[in-house]
Amino acid sequence: MREQIVYLDSSAIVKRYIREPGSDIVRELYLKAYSGEIKLSYSVWNIGEVLGALDRARGIGRIDNEVYSIVKRRFLLETRRMLKLGLALMVPLKMRILRESWSLIEKHHVYEADAVQIASARYVNASQFLTGDRRLHEVAVKEKLNSTYLV
Repeated sequence: MREQIVYLDSSAIVKRYIREPGSDIVRELYLKAYSGEIKLSYSVWNIGEVLGALDRARGIGRIDNEVYSIVKRRFLLETRRMLKLGLALMVPLKMRILRESWSLIEKHHVYEADAVQIASARYVNASQFLTGDRRLHEVAVKEKLNSTYLV
């Protein structure tokens, strides 16, 4: 049986650390990863995007400085731990992924970051793709990914 890989875009990862709609689904996926049922995956690109999203949440007052420090640290430590334990796959930014993302930009008129998510999910042959971005979900479905929109 092929290993089940679940690809999380940045918006899905953020739901692990900041409570919002869809957080329960992401929490369940992390528990499944810790129990060895699935492997989580995301791009190295996501690290910066998640840190940016956490910083924006702090900037608009959604979280305070203390919470920001806690969730940032949790995210970075958990990512490192999951990678070391083999529970997660970090997708590098390879030329193959970038070339595919450029085609997706022209085909679907999406941002580079979104195109990188789709290309990265394909790169690891993800069995499921999770996003909190409606437009990205729509494009992922058009690109034949098994996408779930987290609302």
